[in-house]
Amino acid sequence: MSFKPGENVGPYQIIEQLGQGGMASVYKAYHAALDRYVALKVLHQAFNEDSTFIGRFQREARVVAKLEHPNIVPVYDYAEHEARPYLVMKFIEGDTLKARMAAGPLSSKEIERVVETVGAALGYAHRQGVLHRDIKPSNVLISNENIIYLADFGLARIAQAGESTLSTDAVMGTPQYISPEQAMGKKDLDARTDIYSFGVMLYEMVVGQVPFSADTPFSIIHDHIYTPLPLPQSVNPNVPESVQRVLLKALAKDRNDRYQSVEELIGAFKSAWLEAGVPMRSADATMPSDLAKPVPPRPQREANVGVENPLKRQQKKRGGWMWAAVGALVILCFVFGFIALRNSLPLSQRRADSTAMPVPSLPSFTPAGQIPPLPPGGANPPPGGFPSSTPIPADKITPEMSAAYEQVQKNPGDPNARLALSLAFWDAGFGSSAMDEFRMTVETAGLENREFYEIAAGEYRDHEAWHLAAGIYARLMPIYIREDGFISEDAKENFREAAYRGAALRDMPLAMPFEGSAGFQSDFADVARGRYALYYGELTQAEEYLALVEKASDTLKETDLLRAEILIKQGNATEAQFILTALLNDPDAPKWTIVMAEEILKSLP
Repeated sequence: MSFKPGENVGPYQIIEQLGQGGMASVYKAYHAALDRYVALKVLHQAFNEDSTFIGRFQREARVVAKLEHPNIVPVYDYAEHEARPYLVMKFIEGDTLKARMAAGPLSSKEIERVVETVGAALGYAHRQGVLHRDIKPSNVLISNENIIYLADFGLARIAQAGESTLSTDAVMGTPQYISPEQAMGKKDLDARTDIYSFGVMLYEMVVGQVPFSADTPFSIIHDHIYTPLPLPQSVNPNVPESVQRVLLKALAKDRNDRYQSVEELIGAFKSAWLEAGVPMRSADATMPSDLAKPVPPRPQREANVGVENPLKRQQKKRGGWMWAAVGALVILCFVFGFIALRNSLPLSQRRADSTAMPVPSLPSFTPAGQIPPLPPGGANPPPGGFPSSTPIPADKITPEMSAAYEQVQKNPGDPNARLALSLAFWDAGFGSSAMDEFRMTVETAGLENREFYEIAAGEYRDHEAWHLAAGIYARLMPIYIREDGFISEDAKENFREAAYRGAALRDMPLAMPFEGSAGFQSDFADVARGRYALYYGELTQAEEYLALVEKASDTLKETDLLRAEILIKQGNATEAQFILTALLNDPDAPKWTIVMAEEILKSLP
């Protein structure tokens, strides 16, 4: 069943496809008996046999069904047609806030109305115990009847019950709007994660751009966690001081420093607006008529163009187009837990110091083609140190780094040159610089460069840059499926070894968004999360992930490794030794797990 226009799905006749996300497609349909249009959100056929995704789909329906608010898109029904589940939702005809913002700066009145209505919907959801977890302009709909809707609760979570539309509560969301704690994979999310994302949207409306917009999702996530917020007035001098203070508090890295409720944020924003001389009136559930008019598409505005001074801004005329939209589920980034403090295990880890460098503020890496030229003399470093996102003193530069840098300067678009420089940085102990060049290696290699990626994965493995090897394997898996139709067991095990070993390295989440990658089952993802939590989070977090895996699967030998490492952390080396010895004698254990078991045993006193 393809859900083609003209076909009947239960009582609904498909009219047209509206959009497609990572896991579902959305269709406009007509219900003849009720004489109304609806939107059908249909799970992709590829996930039909996966009970995890079907369960998530059902939970989304239950979560949204709990919410009855004039500014939240309602779910009417959940059903299946020829084994394909779908949600029936209210059909909204109009624009998204994202489309409106692309047409030009928002007026003072428009900003006021969005703050009031979206804030009211979000505050209501929070009072029902539901977190949205994907607040962004494309999930705010503006109907032709002038009503604002908060849409797409595909990532929603019932806070008190811990129930989520995600099977293992993986990190999901849109990188530009994700909160630091959500990016870190923390499980104890609360309303303040939505307040942060709402704050990013306010920042974008007031300042004219999102605070962080690096070249890759990983860089953006890193910035949300570590990089200080760009001061709104430094980007747009027209932002009032009082409004800047509100944005800074809403976007505090530590959630304890933010507003503690949506209502508190809205109140502060109203006061700041008044202080700036712009009255903010109490709003009803509709948009002013000028905002609801259809908006013609136009090229994206310059990044540094923000809103005009609210006291001087004039309304702009807008022409017509129709956007029929229901928030479609979009999965842009999966990253497992990213915790700040390192908890060391009594195991020897090569280059542990180089991967534990503090990164309070990591600048964007140097784009391809913009490498500063070397001075006369070829491989000698520039005066004052080596050009890198993390400054490298001249006396720390190795001949390999200089030689590789010279090749990158000559051929900035050559992935082989980038790979050599990344490896040189890694071998010299500059993990952050190695990560930057890893990103450029991937960017210059492109999406389908199988031969290069196989070489690069092997090189990173040989240099024990396990997190970077895992990142390359993650890119190889879909290539294998497209070209070969399957993933070999050797490829899967290489991937898993790199991911498990890489989980002991701080930058692992920046190197590989592995949850959901082809051939990488969610059970093993939790094993890797558990190991990362063991090193950088808390022992209880590692135990929770281990319990999830043991409940779901009894075939993963990597579970024995994690169990042993947890026991060692608990001071129970004797029981850990027993588990590892049994793994050595298990004929079904992958070779790499046996090698790791031997390494851990040798490290024990």
